[in-house]
Amino acid sequence: MGLGACGGDDSDDKGNNGKDGGGGKESAATVQLPKLDGEKVSVAAVWGGSERKVFLEVLDEFEKRTGAEVSFVPAQDPIISFLESKVAGGQPPDVAMLPQVGAIEQAVANKWAKPVGPEAQKELDKNYAQGWQKLGAVDGKQYGVYFKAANKSLVWYNTAVFDNAGVEEPKTWDEFMQTAQTVYDSGVTPLSVAGAEAWTLTDWFENIYLSQAGPQKYDQLAKHEIKWTDPSVEKALTTLGGLFGKKGFIADNALQTEFPASVKQTFTGGDQPKAGMVFEGDMVSLSISETKAKVGTDAKVFPFPAVGDGPPAVVGGDAAVALKDSKGAQALLTYFASPDAARIWAQAGGFVSPNKGLDLKAYPNDVQRGIADDLIKAGDDIRYDMSDQAPQSFGGTPGKGEWKALQDFLKNPKNVAGTQQTLEDAAAKAYKKS
Repeated sequence: MGLGACGGDDSDDKGNNGKDGGGGKESAATVQLPKLDGEKVSVAAVWGGSERKVFLEVLDEFEKRTGAEVSFVPAQDPIISFLESKVAGGQPPDVAMLPQVGAIEQAVANKWAKPVGPEAQKELDKNYAQGWQKLGAVDGKQYGVYFKAANKSLVWYNTAVFDNAGVEEPKTWDEFMQTAQTVYDSGVTPLSVAGAEAWTLTDWFENIYLSQAGPQKYDQLAKHEIKWTDPSVEKALTTLGGLFGKKGFIADNALQTEFPASVKQTFTGGDQPKAGMVFEGDMVSLSISETKAKVGTDAKVFPFPAVGDGPPAVVGGDAAVALKDSKGAQALLTYFASPDAARIWAQAGGFVSPNKGLDLKAYPNDVQRGIADDLIKAGDDIRYDMSDQAPQSFGGTPGKGEWKALQDFLKNPKNVAGTQQTLEDAAAKAYKKS
């Protein structure tokens, strides 16, 4: 999934959006940037709509501080294919925002990406946990600066439903299942699942697997160093199947339910919605904003419950990568690695930063602050979305590979062994080609 575009115009020019750098003025600059008077710098990203609007504010502040002229280049998804055409035409952007670890590796393999310079590395060392730095490195060399993150280990709940059922936020899987049972007994279906969009199902599996099997096994499975027929996969699928197969626990028509609808049906209908909880990352708040529910009062969130020794921290994100050896490109990486750039988007909302130098007060509400705090506290224990690390034919293609196998599993959650074999057959084929 990564962090895709939200729609919007296709103008190639950044222009002036009438803003003056957003919240960037409210705090003193923390990083020195070079003077780049008149230098042209281009940035490609798939962001559209409200995401693009606030990113332009981030770029406005860079322009003011450096004197550079920055243009935003709207990219199509997948961005690697878009960049391929730009490179072939001799017009690569100075910097591209890449939404998967695999995309960074591909940019390096294609010899497009340029290593980060000393100033950007200095900011990374100061502001980022080693876990986030490693996600942007290839063969020990740093290329990516993770600017925008996604905490994908969250469960959101309708507070009226929890109040009526008399339950509190669960911390372990057993408590989570007990909470679901109590919500069910109160007359509300416990969970909404967006089965029509199978990336949500991969996230379910990844959170359970990371917490239950541990980081080492997670890394091995992500690289297909162990097979999907491994006993650790059987255990995770059995745990997930215990939820998916529990009668009355999942809202009707899950396989036809798309992600925005899965959120909206949890937060419409007052204290009698179609579901009491919905699992997914911080992007859920955007769909909640399209209902009458308010984040922090009607809608709250808790970390994905610990299935094993501790709660999981599955993340996604967008990394800035330089595609040109230019002073402007390196200055942008330095800026993106500083709290200054993150602060502007954080104050606007709909954003989580992996930058530990960013004051949590920059976030607009306690819920957003809590999500960001959990992400920072996870430190080096984070693991990147497994399906986003896999070959696209296995981890990211509708109707194929992992997506199809887990949709079939949602339909028949008792078929653990068959699902494992289907996953292994598809993985063996995909990883052999990659």
